[in-house]
Amino acid sequence: MHFDNYLNLFLFGIYPYVCLSILLIGSLIRFDREPYTWKSDSSQILRKRQLQLGSNLFHYGVIVVIIGHFVGFLMPDWIVEWAMTPVVHQLLAMVVGGIAGLVAIVGMTILLARRLGDARIRLNSRKWDIAVAIMLWLQLGLGLTTVLFSAYHMDGVLFGTLVAYVKDVVLFNGNAAMLMAGVPLVYKLHILLGFTLFLVSPFTRM
Repeated sequence: MHFDNYLNLFLFGIYPYVCLSILLIGSLIRFDREPYTWKSDSSQILRKRQLQLGSNLFHYGVIVVIIGHFVGFLMPDWIVEWAMTPVVHQLLAMVVGGIAGLVAIVGMTILLARRLGDARIRLNSRKWDIAVAIMLWLQLGLGLTTVLFSAYHMDGVLFGTLVAYVKDVVLFNGNAAMLMAGVPLVYKLHILLGFTLFLVSPFTRM
């Protein structure tokens, strides 16, 4: 087995379970030992209107994105096949995900500009707060890029491969990583950064 195959196996066959295990175990330990450390430091009195606008846009958008990922990737195959064609399934994911992702990234851009652009708020921010906000912004940006990239692959085959990969990870299929071997880089980065957010979550206030 070549190095590329080993790397692909680790990144998409092993790393997801490392991240999910740390998310579960780390969150349980933190909830038991330090349940109040998840709260954020308040900065509501500083640029309150900007905070409300950015926060509302981000949270509404990202909630739709998360629900869309769960429904779009984990819906049983027989329901999808009964309700729509693979092309329609992909188009629906692109439209809903694209709109919600755009709303969320606008909100996160406002929040980042507020946090980094105001010296008082920046001083009140921990390094992990800023790092996580940037990671979320990048993840949303990658997600929107995959929507644009998918417009050039409207036969539903690539989208079907990604759906199959997510389901294989959830169902502990040991061959899941093989599906990602020929997937374009932007999708791989989006998946890896998503799992990395799970990994760091127990150690941050996300």
